[in-house]
Amino acid sequence: MLVFRRLATGAAAIAAALSLVACAGGSVATVNGQSISRQTFDKKLEASPTARGVLQQLVLQTLLDQYGQRHGIHITKAQVAQREAEIAANYPPGSFQRQLAANGLTEHDLHQIIRQQLIIDAAVGKNVQISEAQIAAFFNKNHAQFDTPEQIKARHILVTDLATAQKIEADLKAGQHFSALAKQYSQDPGSRDKGGELGWFGPNQMVKPFEAYALTGKIGAISPPVHSPFGWHIIQVQARKPAVKATLASVHQRIEDQLREQAEAPLVQPFIAGLQSKATIQINDPRFTGLFPTPPPSAAPAATAGTATEAPSAAPSAAPSAPPTKH
Repeated sequence: MLVFRRLATGAAAIAAALSLVACAGGSVATVNGQSISRQTFDKKLEASPTARGVLQQLVLQTLLDQYGQRHGIHITKAQVAQREAEIAANYPPGSFQRQLAANGLTEHDLHQIIRQQLIIDAAVGKNVQISEAQIAAFFNKNHAQFDTPEQIKARHILVTDLATAQKIEADLKAGQHFSALAKQYSQDPGSRDKGGELGWFGPNQMVKPFEAYALTGKIGAISPPVHSPFGWHIIQVQARKPAVKATLASVHQRIEDQLREQAEAPLVQPFIAGLQSKATIQINDPRFTGLFPTPPPSAAPAATAGTATEAPSAAPSAAPSAPPTKH
């Protein structure tokens, strides 16, 4: 989904930028009493291809901030929070935050990227008009993709041998606390410290034996040991949500955002190239000479102040991060 893909693109650069900034003097490590200086570490980082991407990202951020200031575009915290909520709504509960972590993004990083995208939206998004007829036609053709499949909430304890699984099953049925036993025994690093909690998930997000029980097991009951390629699971299904058929009204905003994103996508780079072509960018470090040629390669035709944008983006799949979800 575009939402996470473009967000992830800026994520690596921002994370790298933060690590570069953080290394500013002193020692970064000590090996048998011998120090590796931050200066040495910085030089290695700055000589890497990653550093070029970091510098490009920082220059782009500065250009967009300046554009916003010149044109009176003020992005509020409320706007950023609203866009974050819209993005997160496309993912099962809890999985959006896991995807941020998997991509090395903090909340602050996410807000910075969203803020940049909102500036682009305000600058050029007004040139894209999406009609009600387009939205209705898209829904009629693609309505199935907006249906929500059955959702299951469960927790589990994963161990490597049947005997331990049987002992845990007996202990749970004797009244011991699921969370405590999960923290004591579970071999699943993604859920162990959360008391075995997996959160909500849908079809094809768990390995087949696990999913088979999750779809049919009685809510609240403790399962017998369930074998999968990861080991033996003791599962407790906590709740289920039935599948929901989407209506045009329920997904109207999502479709409008998606169509707008598709229409604006080809216009984003020309707009950014236009900002760059009109800017005076002086590179003071010879290692980055040529990073911003003037005029930039394809900046030419371009990019006037109202040409393009794309909604903020975000990352790979939204499956829960416990072993059952990895295959």
